[in-house]
Amino acid sequence: MMEADGQPGLRFGVLGPLQGWSGPSRLHLGGAVQERVLATLLLEPGRMVPVTRLVESVWDDVPPTTAAHQVRKAVAHLRRRIPDGNDLIITDGPGYRVSVGEEQLDLIEFGSHLRSAADAVHEGRVGDAVRALRHALSLWRGPVLSGTGGRVIEGAATALEERRLAAAEQYLELRLGLGEAAELIADLRDLIVQHPMRESLRGLLMLALYRGGRQAEAMEEYRKVRELLAEELGIDPGPQLTKLYEGILHEAPELAAPGPVAASPRPITPPAVLPTASTAGAETPAAAPCTLPQDLSDFTGRHEELAALLNHVKARNETSEGYTPLIAIDGMGGSGKTSLAVRAARQAADLFPDGQLHIDLRGYTPGEPSVTPSSALDSLLRALGTPGDRIPDDLEGRAALWRSTLAGRRTLLLLDNARDVGQVLPLLPAEPGCLVLVTSRARLLDLDGAEWISIGPMSEDDGAQLLTEMLGEARVAAEPKASADLVELCGRLPLALRIVAARLRNRPRWTVQYLADRLHDETRRLEELSAGERSVAATLRLSYQAMAEEYRTSFRLLGLHPGTVIDVHSTAALLGMDTHDAESVLERLLDVHLLEQPEIGLYRFHDLVRNFAQSQGGPATEEVDAQGVEQLLGYYLTVTEEACQVLFPGRKRSSTGLAPYGGELPPLQDPERASAWFDREHGSLPAAVALSERHGLDRHTVWLTRNIVFQLNALGRFEDFRHLSQVAVKAARRVQDLALLGASLSSLGIACWKLGHFDEGIEVTSEGRDIAVRLGEKHTEAHSESTIGLLLTVLGQHAEALPHLERAMALEHELDIPRSQAETLTILSTLYEQWGRYGEAATAARRALEIHRQVDYRSNRVMALTDLAFAHVGLGEYEDARTCLERARGLCDEASPPGDFALVLALSAQVAQYLGRGSEVSGLTGQALELAELSGSPTRQAKVENLVGRVHRRRHDHERAMQLHSHAYELAAAIRYRAEEARALGGMARAARALGDTVSAAKHEAAAAALFEVMGAPPYNLD
Repeated sequence: MMEADGQPGLRFGVLGPLQGWSGPSRLHLGGAVQERVLATLLLEPGRMVPVTRLVESVWDDVPPTTAAHQVRKAVAHLRRRIPDGNDLIITDGPGYRVSVGEEQLDLIEFGSHLRSAADAVHEGRVGDAVRALRHALSLWRGPVLSGTGGRVIEGAATALEERRLAAAEQYLELRLGLGEAAELIADLRDLIVQHPMRESLRGLLMLALYRGGRQAEAMEEYRKVRELLAEELGIDPGPQLTKLYEGILHEAPELAAPGPVAASPRPITPPAVLPTASTAGAETPAAAPCTLPQDLSDFTGRHEELAALLNHVKARNETSEGYTPLIAIDGMGGSGKTSLAVRAARQAADLFPDGQLHIDLRGYTPGEPSVTPSSALDSLLRALGTPGDRIPDDLEGRAALWRSTLAGRRTLLLLDNARDVGQVLPLLPAEPGCLVLVTSRARLLDLDGAEWISIGPMSEDDGAQLLTEMLGEARVAAEPKASADLVELCGRLPLALRIVAARLRNRPRWTVQYLADRLHDETRRLEELSAGERSVAATLRLSYQAMAEEYRTSFRLLGLHPGTVIDVHSTAALLGMDTHDAESVLERLLDVHLLEQPEIGLYRFHDLVRNFAQSQGGPATEEVDAQGVEQLLGYYLTVTEEACQVLFPGRKRSSTGLAPYGGELPPLQDPERASAWFDREHGSLPAAVALSERHGLDRHTVWLTRNIVFQLNALGRFEDFRHLSQVAVKAARRVQDLALLGASLSSLGIACWKLGHFDEGIEVTSEGRDIAVRLGEKHTEAHSESTIGLLLTVLGQHAEALPHLERAMALEHELDIPRSQAETLTILSTLYEQWGRYGEAATAARRALEIHRQVDYRSNRVMALTDLAFAHVGLGEYEDARTCLERARGLCDEASPPGDFALVLALSAQVAQYLGRGSEVSGLTGQALELAELSGSPTRQAKVENLVGRVHRRRHDHERAMQLHSHAYELAAAIRYRAEEARALGGMARAARALGDTVSAAKHEAAAAALFEVMGAPPYNLD
């Protein structure tokens, strides 16, 4: 599709796996969050989808506290990745919508064809209706958004699948009306396999069989569905199907086929799918050999791969130009390569009437040597009827006879389980009429002219369907959550799923949940995934042992990598090599399917492969493993330090006492790249701290935590911040390094403040301060004093807090650390504002802003502007407050801490109300409450809810105001946040009085007055 200016346009597909194209180029949309956000928007094109629904779509029932923030980041990410993304994804009120036309989205095109078909039927143009429905059905590439997941998306997918099925039924029914019959049977049988209890489909099949002269088979179909309905649902077929059966039984004349039509439409064939052997026109000669293995009766899924494979077969069969069509299927052990190849070979068999041959080359068969090309040729020649005494003894002679024997024949050859190209090349026919399918665990890169199809784990839906096929619907339906969990624990690997199904069938007393619980123990998982001679570990071991020693060592070491994704730079550190050699190792492991590649430059383990890699270590490898881990942690320590210097200017560099990493680092030159690196490694870094702790590298643990928590704090991930800080404190105590301990305690105090653990925060920060004083560590002393002052301010102990803040500022001035000075000044401004000393609050905030002219630290600058706005409000200077808040909002974006952004928005709403700008208020308050809730900080949420409650009171919405103030009070009282506790009580009193509850109003007023007295502050003006 081309745009008006001749440039390739955008097109998206949801009728199958999610796809995006810009002209001929496939778009890389990002990770699971980005895909689910885009998929949800595309399922409702042109409609506003609220952020809350997008959150539900991504995380179902258990979203993280930062879910809405992550959705906004995902939208920003998609806008950057998709050309003209800002025009495609449009912010619309509380959510987003996508702006796409029919030519840009297959879902819209599908609906357009359905409408055309309906119009044609209404006007009696049956042929046009059939063509429109054929076009509509041809758009489907598989299950809707297969692999994208999520309850919201699955619900929409189910509804769309029902539309597709209804369209397919209408399409086949119209063709029956045009006089077709026998040519529809195969398509109807395929649909019935997928929907065995759908009576309308069964009725169409019975009628097609009857009109095709197969009355007995039509009646047999009725018997099958009657037994199925009785067994599964305890009911009989409906009256329409029963009436059809009776009509067929009595050969009712109204069931006869209509008269011949001049030109009936061609039968539907889904894109890239050939007719099955049962419906193809040519008959295989009786003498033609077939040594293909039996097709699996419960073969499930792989729709896209099978369609692609058969499309290659069909294309090569029709356009062979002097060379043998060659298709190679590669994938990790246990992924179902052979099953897929056999299914494709069986479906394509009638195109090769001179025989279909299979040979297992045993490239990866336990306990058996690989089949030599000479032995393989001997077996293949004998399968074609060549007498043994005519088969030469040498390889060259056998290869020549093989090629001459196949001359002029149309034969299909399945070479299964190939180890390398040397096994395959002598077996290739010379004639273009043949077809060769090759399966291998490694991509055979030297196999020139091959069409490649790589298969990985199954989709979630296909994995669930395979488990259902093997265990039965009743057993899976009885434990749906455990069954879904089992599919994921098996890594959606067909071999693993077949093993667990076999274990459950052989142990009828076991529940699905019981086996899932056993598999949750990663140390036993591979042991559990074995049954008889089949074992996931044994299958993976064959791939592992087939590699050279250097790759086996690298594979084992990569099993120690803490990340969910692995890049070249961290691999180089772990393996002790340069990035060029590291990339070669990763690509080799990718070629043999021991690694996956989610996007260019990034690699990851399949879960079961990671378990296997981790099981290969032992006493003999401990020294090498420990060295690799230390190198990797040194890399992470160096990179996080450099990234923090870019993202947090003015941050003090400290000597760690550890050797810096000397290898190549990823690009971190600007905040965008540094932030992107942190985002990509957000799961790896806490896991790296845990790895460091397990290996007893306590100094690495402390210093790496120090760097990571800066970003965790900026992102509002306060629980992670606190947990890692606690780990670092324990590590510092173990090494008995007081300087490290003091710094770690000081950091933990900040996390405690964010989460409202004030008493714990004062305790640990005071210990850190005392250690710093004893050691003369003035930087740590200053930070600790500032944090103690902050915690006391929150507790409403203003007089006690002030000396700590003044001491902190004196030390910061002496040490010339302006960034820290600015942070302490913002705390001081908050203290004065709570104390009712608004002029001094404004002075402190202005001094903080002055420092930011030298050190541009955006988050602190936002808070300094907000503190100054609070002071202006206290002084009644609302225009000045509005100016400050406009500047603060201009500095906020999706990457800003949600709690800080929420506070800016809430105060902006209050100021807008004071200035008579009522139209701005609702949008500001709604977003403020949403961000405050996902901030993970009760201090921020309480303050925001009090501000918004005050806005509602001034609008005379006293019931909503009471709700907000009451919840703010619960939050503040639980953590003894005295200032907001008092504000909440005052707000509750005003709301109660307005609602006529004077008793409650008096009680709340008395409680608020008592708190103001304790804080030594004048009562706040609550109007």
